[in-house]
Amino acid sequence: MYTRKQQRKNASALRLVGKQVALFRKAAGLTQEQLAEHLGISLETVASIEQGRRALKLDYAERLDELLDTKGALVVAVQNMPEIDMIPAWAEQYMDMEQEALTLSYYENQLVPGLIQTPDYARAIFRCRVPAYSTDEIDRLVMKRMERQGILHRDSPTTISFIFSEAALRDRLGGDEVYTACLTHLRTCADLPGINIQILPLGTKGHAGLNTPYILVETPDYQDLAYVETHRGNQQVCNPDEVSILKQKYAMLRTQALNSDQTKGLLDRLLGER
Repeated sequence: MYTRKQQRKNASALRLVGKQVALFRKAAGLTQEQLAEHLGISLETVASIEQGRRALKLDYAERLDELLDTKGALVVAVQNMPEIDMIPAWAEQYMDMEQEALTLSYYENQLVPGLIQTPDYARAIFRCRVPAYSTDEIDRLVMKRMERQGILHRDSPTTISFIFSEAALRDRLGGDEVYTACLTHLRTCADLPGINIQILPLGTKGHAGLNTPYILVETPDYQDLAYVETHRGNQQVCNPDEVSILKQKYAMLRTQALNSDQTKGLLDRLLGER
């Protein structure tokens, strides 16, 4: 009888594509170090792709096909990945876009958004995951999330808007000390240049964010995209009509949430009550 882990291992298209990359690389007489140098990426990234731990993105597949003379095989593989295996690629692509975006607009109805979480708050979230992450995996995820937050402190900051529910604060994930540190951090973030934080207060009789959390992204070439969160990961939304609907919802949420000054006042009151 196969275990669930064995079934997932055998079914993973990520592993299959990674094995193909390794096979083609060796056939071309290249080491992982040499391939990393040709692509301008780290050795760890090449190793992760070949081991099926990291998705091969389409632009890398195109460059590999040309470099390794594989007749478009890797591009075809990436373009035909099963949806379940494309989710890591979408998430990875989002991380790249997040760092390059002109504007970012976050809506979250259950949690404080990741870019303004404290390390202990993020750790508390990852500890709630079912099935559970290992301690090492939690440490890795927390470190990666904190690295993303460098975007908040650039000399020329990205314009970033956050809207989230007051219920996300009231849950006290991680305990009282984590709660207090989270409030203090949010109050500090609320004064950063380019950052706007708005909280939907408890008792709101209705608002436009009753469905899933999402992120709106304006790319450097002024294209509007969205990433919608699901239980299985983030899904990219490129269809202009669907992105427009999410933008309309976000515009409505901004009128329904507390404004930035009112949000700062709420955070000050909550800090006074702790």
